[in-house]
Amino acid sequence: MSRLPSFSSLLAFDAVARHGTLTRAAVELNVSQPAISRRLAALEDDLGCVVLDRGTRPLQLTVDGQELYDVLRSGLARLEAVVSRLREKSLHDVVSVSCGSGFAAYWLIPRLPELEQALPETSIQIISQAYAEDVTNADVQIRFGHGDWHGLEVRAVLGEEVFPVASPAYIERTGKTFTVEALKSHRLLGQQRDAGAWYNWETWFDAIGTPATRKLRSLDFDSYALMVNAALAGQGICLCWAGLLDVFLESGALVRLTDVSAGSGRGYFVTFSQSEAEDSPVRRVAEWIMLNSSSASAAS
Repeated sequence: MSRLPSFSSLLAFDAVARHGTLTRAAVELNVSQPAISRRLAALEDDLGCVVLDRGTRPLQLTVDGQELYDVLRSGLARLEAVVSRLREKSLHDVVSVSCGSGFAAYWLIPRLPELEQALPETSIQIISQAYAEDVTNADVQIRFGHGDWHGLEVRAVLGEEVFPVASPAYIERTGKTFTVEALKSHRLLGQQRDAGAWYNWETWFDAIGTPATRKLRSLDFDSYALMVNAALAGQGICLCWAGLLDVFLESGALVRLTDVSAGSGRGYFVTFSQSEAEDSPVRRVAEWIMLNSSSASAAS
């Protein structure tokens, strides 16, 4: 590895590049202006090139200086983020939880007050993904699948039971029947996603044994949350994953249209590292999520 310039000279260069003056850089670093000048001169001597155009006001970066600044700022920004996280963690346990946007919005966030009450010394950081993709740097991950993730602790959260729902406004406005066959003539709200991982309307009809024989009338969205909002606004019928939309079903904002549902061996699972200690904050958060699922046994 090539020898790097001194960290103090790099910090001085970063401060001057951001502020455009030696005076402001000196104030930020709590040193004298001559000290900043000496550090910049030492940096340029070390590199063998000029990094600042001293004939401009405010000071401008040279081409070489811009190249150095871009990579330096990127590295310092990452360093600052890690330092901030470590400082926060030293004051309070912070557990990051990654999950799909639908699970975050409709299952996890409504339960946060209960989670915080149960684990008052732990702060939760939610990392929301479009469709519950893996986030390798999260402490706890809510994944959708068959539960066959090797090398991890895996706990069942929700099994997959999927059925159609609509708002009372849509039901009243259409005045139509909602048998399984009749559903195929309604406006069906869907998602722009891979049908192999999740049910869409075509695979749902296939799963319950009544394949669609003609093109369905659908309105697609790029997130589950948008699709649910459209259903709540009376724009059509959407598929509901049991356990996610309970608050709307219990309040009557959404109504289940048929007793028919499609199931599978898939579901939501909470996963975390097997190296976590029995009393670690990460394990406690994961266990709390599992124990507070109303249908964890269905995904077992």
